[in-house]
Amino acid sequence: MLDISLIFRIAAVGILIVIIDKILKSSGKDDYAVMVNLAGIVIVLMMVISLISKLFDTVKTMFQL
Repeated sequence: MLDISLIFRIAAVGILIVIIDKILKSSGKDDYAVMVNLAGIVIVLMMVISLISKLFDTVKTMFQL
């Protein structure tokens, strides 16, 4: 079962990254803004990796004989 708190955490990280990105771009630090965006993508991927591994385990057990 998908935990709804994970969706809220991903949304919170996304909103925080967008705010930091806008602040950095308005102050002229575009390079740091790109690094923050990449860090946000990595953080979200780390959150989702556990769900992906559970999916593969479920598919694997479903097709085992």
